[in-house]
Amino acid sequence: MVFHPHNRRIELTKPVALVTNALQFAGPPAVESLRKAGFQLVVHDVAFVSSVAQDDYRSANPGVVVLACQTPVEIVESAWAVSNRLDVLVSNDAYRPILGAIEDAGMEDLQATLDRLVVFPFGIARAAIPLLKAQQKARIVFISSNRNRLPARGGSIPDIARAGANALVRSLSIELAPHGIPVNAIAPNYLYSETYYPKARFVDDAAGRAFIKQTVPAGRLADPEEIGELIGYLATMQGTFMTGSIIDFSGGWPVAAQPPT
Repeated sequence: MVFHPHNRRIELTKPVALVTNALQFAGPPAVESLRKAGFQLVVHDVAFVSSVAQDDYRSANPGVVVLACQTPVEIVESAWAVSNRLDVLVSNDAYRPILGAIEDAGMEDLQATLDRLVVFPFGIARAAIPLLKAQQKARIVFISSNRNRLPARGGSIPDIARAGANALVRSLSIELAPHGIPVNAIAPNYLYSETYYPKARFVDDAAGRAFIKQTVPAGRLADPEEIGELIGYLATMQGTFMTGSIIDFSGGWPVAAQPPT
């Protein structure tokens, strides 16, 4: 089992939450929301292969346990070792969309996207299942995407991956429902993050703002705090009957084309 020497074993009564890809996409608001809810945070990110990135994150987020390991089994085992429990797993999966016609698509691009958006979260879930079943209490929240609601030309690679991730949520929810462990996903689109909708292009730039206003019924990008609020709810809800849900989080998008007036 891999456990970073800076992350000493902590004897806690706090519930423990693991957030993957903590620096990307919905990672920062997930961490902040769960911190406010009283969880001991354990975080993974691909950037944490760098000791400098680890130290920077610890300095900015005192008390958060930062994992250097990158394989699903090591991540789950290290998170569990913090306090011999895992109450919430937030599988926050992000990868830059590779767009283009299928005939021009590189197989290596498809494989890289599937590895990050399907294979990695599958591995995390697979490693966590025995521990969560034995514990008989946990909440699992996936951050996927709503892009499959309206597939766009050139989006086959990310669309395939996100459809697979949402299918994983539904399958996992069926397997864990008898154990009282709800599995739900939040499916965003038009959420502000530097991963997908960077500030320079969609907030600071007038053309980008106009595009968002025209495309999204809400007329804006979602604030990260808004998805953090929803993550916090799914992580702390008392009931277990709500499971297998893919929750649209996209400001009313998509909408049918309006007929000319």
